[in-house]
Amino acid sequence: MSPSIRPARPEDIPDMTGLLLKDAQQRQDQNPAFWPVADDAALRIETALKTVLKSDKAPFGQKWLVAEAAGGICGLAHVLHIPVPPIYAGDHGAPGLMMEDCCLTDNAPPETGATLIAAAEDAMRTDGAQILLAQVAEGSRWQTHYAAAGYVPLTLYLSKTGFADRTAPDMIRPAGKDDIPRLVEQSARHRAVLEQINIFWKRHPEADARFDAWMHKSLTLTDRDMLVAGPADDIRGYAIAQPASPLHFPPAHDLNQIGVIDDFFHANFAEITTLSASGAEATDLLRQAEAAFARRDMQTAMIVCPAHWPSKISLLKANGYDTAIQWLIKR
Repeated sequence: MSPSIRPARPEDIPDMTGLLLKDAQQRQDQNPAFWPVADDAALRIETALKTVLKSDKAPFGQKWLVAEAAGGICGLAHVLHIPVPPIYAGDHGAPGLMMEDCCLTDNAPPETGATLIAAAEDAMRTDGAQILLAQVAEGSRWQTHYAAAGYVPLTLYLSKTGFADRTAPDMIRPAGKDDIPRLVEQSARHRAVLEQINIFWKRHPEADARFDAWMHKSLTLTDRDMLVAGPADDIRGYAIAQPASPLHFPPAHDLNQIGVIDDFFHANFAEITTLSASGAEATDLLRQAEAAFARRDMQTAMIVCPAHWPSKISLLKANGYDTAIQWLIKR
C-alpha cells in the first residue's frame, strides 16, 4: 500500500517525537562522538516541533510532512529555506533544504522515501525555492533515496575526534585587526576557488567589504579562535575554529562539545587537484585549530569542504578526518 502524504499537525507531535528520538539514537549508534543524544532529547524534539507546528511564521520557513500507511505514521520529511551567506550572490534566492532528520519507520512501505522526497520538493518549489538541497548523515539509508531522486554531493562535512593542545610553530598565530586586509585577500582567493568548483558559490559583488566587516565583528567574539599562517605581509592561510551551529544538528543532539571550522583555506591546497609542499604548512594551521578546540574542552569537530576539491580533501583525510554529513544538490 502506497503511503499518503500530508502536512504535519500539532496532534502528531507525540508520534513524531518518538520516531525522531529513535532516528537520533540510530545516528548516535553510527557515530557516537559526533551525534551524542542529549539527556533531554525528547523535550528538545517536542519543543522544536511545537515551534514549527504551532506558529504561523516558523523559523526559516520550516515545514514537516507526514507519510501515513496502514493507519499510522511511517515517515517524516523536514524542509526549510536556508539564508544565502552575504558573501555569495544568491542569484536564485534562498535554497530549499531537506534536513537529516527526515526519517522512516522500520516497516515503512519501500516507496515511502521516494514519495516523501517528491512531496518535499513540491513544497519547497511552491514556497519559491529554485535550488533544492538535502542534508544527510553519512551511512543513512536516505543516501540511496536521494541518489535515486537525482541528488549528487555538493559539500562534505568531515569530522574528527581526539585533539591535543600543542605549541604553535612560529608561522601560525592568532589573527589581529591589522591582519584583516590580508585575510580579505585570502578569502577572495578562497571564494574564487569555490566558484570554480561550482557556480553555487558565485561571489557577491560586495563580498570583500562584507567579509571585512564580518572579520572585524568576529574579532570581538569570545567563542572562537581566528588563526593565520604567515607574517603580516605574507599571510598564506587562515582558519576559524568556532562552536557548531544548530543548523547542522537536529535538536535531539548535544552539540556543546562539538566545534566547526567553516573557514579554512591555505595556499597549499589552492590548486583544486594538487596539494603543494605535501600540505605541510596547511597541516600545521589545521593542528593549531584543533589545539584551540582542545583548550576549550572540545574533542570533536567538523570541517566544511566542497565535495569536488580533492587537494583539500586529501589533506583532511591524511589528518584523520572522515565524512560525517553530506549536502547534496538536485541535478
